[in-house]
Amino acid sequence: MKIYPKPLEDLIAQLSKLPGIGQKSASRVALYILRSRKELAEGLAASLLEVKDKIRFCPVCFNFTDSEPCAICSDSNRANGVLCVVEGPGDQMAIEETGVFNGRYHVLHGVLSPLDGVGPEDLKIGELMARLEREDIREVILATNPTAQGEATAHFLAGLLVDKGVKVTRIAMGVPMGGDLKYMDSMTLKHSFKSRVEVEK
Repeated sequence: MKIYPKPLEDLIAQLSKLPGIGQKSASRVALYILRSRKELAEGLAASLLEVKDKIRFCPVCFNFTDSEPCAICSDSNRANGVLCVVEGPGDQMAIEETGVFNGRYHVLHGVLSPLDGVGPEDLKIGELMARLEREDIREVILATNPTAQGEATAHFLAGLLVDKGVKVTRIAMGVPMGGDLKYMDSMTLKHSFKSRVEVEK
């Protein structure tokens, strides 16, 4: 027997299809929407449709955008010859929120994973290499995640990029701020020692 009327059950079913939202969370969200003013539901529905209709990949960096090229690729102040390669749009957003990087990006849309059938041709690697020909790129920062697949992807890209005569750097990895050494895994500690820097006065 259904607990809620069919329209509400249908909304809960749709919401529970979203990542990280289980049945209970979907029920809470659905009930919140039901109790809220109609404008909330109308705005939410309009935003969902607008995202599907207007958001696409930037033809240069392959990040999400509603203009061609995206705001970062069209900003001449960011054409400083430094390109940061990330796995996905979420990684680019995380770096951008820190305000520490002022160059341009290239979004791979995944990592190499032979066991899952993901090879170089499934990522935006060919497009990355084409950018080296078109743009004045002096340095490529590899900012893939510190996972087995992320490391393999960074290693693969480094081999291709070094052959092109481009300076290749990798983001440092290791113990996070506020971390406790005794709780760190061996891979994290290994990276922290390899990525150590000289202490300045």
